Amino acid sequence: MLLRHGRLPALAATLALSCLAPVDTSASGPAPLPQLEAYTVHESWRQPIEPFRIADNTWYIGTAGLSALLVKTGAGAVLIDGGMPQAADMLLANMTKVGVAPSDLKYILHSHAHADHAGPLAAVQRATGAILVSNAESAVLLARGGSDDIHFGDDLLYPPAQTGRIVMDGEAVELGGVRFTVHFTPAHTPGSMSWTWTDQRDGQPLRIAYADSVSAPGYELLDNPRYPRIVDDYRRGYAVMRDLPCDLLITPHPGGSGWTPQDAGNRLPEPMSCAGYADAAERALDQAIAKQRDAGGP
Repeated sequence: MLLRHGRLPALAATLALSCLAPVDTSASGPAPLPQLEAYTVHESWRQPIEPFRIADNTWYIGTAGLSALLVKTGAGAVLIDGGMPQAADMLLANMTKVGVAPSDLKYILHSHAHADHAGPLAAVQRATGAILVSNAESAVLLARGGSDDIHFGDDLLYPPAQTGRIVMDGEAVELGGVRFTVHFTPAHTPGSMSWTWTDQRDGQPLRIAYADSVSAPGYELLDNPRYPRIVDDYRRGYAVMRDLPCDLLITPHPGGSGWTPQDAGNRLPEPMSCAGYADAAERALDQAIAKQRDAGGP
């Protein structure tokens, strides 16, 4: 989620505590990406870092605070998430650094259709000709550029993106012998998706889970007129996440699953399992529900 001028102070506090790993931006390196005028975000979300390898064919090409993954196959490459709208040129440059030309990108997958993860997807799609893959609910929000968001209305907009392939829960997108399986995990937005695939590391298979965000920053959890079954969907999403094939967990906000991408010496100082990720999120949800119930009581 995003921080805006003069709006949702509770959301800002939640994000500061739950999503953002401390980042030292004083060291020499590339200048941060430009700030948007419509809303501001933490500098780590805009701080470029050098791409690094996660597994034999999986690369991290995002910023210090927002994940973007590139998976190389024998038939081309797949991008998963992109970060903020202003990250498109950075993503394309990072792809080139790891040997992927724009025409080599065949598919763009994503977690959920908020501006801090789907923001640059339209620009990357135009530059590469890649097919954007989404589910029906997220495809609608992508096409609207984030407008009429169920939680944030028209506050968090980004360039609209056109979905080229709609997937169903459990469907796999295949490229070059790699199967990217989608799991619907509506524990952050109604269209939230998590993705799993198998890579190799140190000569052994590595099951990677890119599990979507699980927070409810400032959301109306009780008697929400636009989303009456929001809590049921959250719990359903958590249940799916607990059962993901998950040797290695990565999340859209890397700090949420123990990653510090800017630390080249120890990028995963506090590794987390998919089950642990879901359990911690469900405890936080229960606390938020209790707080809202107490605030609305007699």
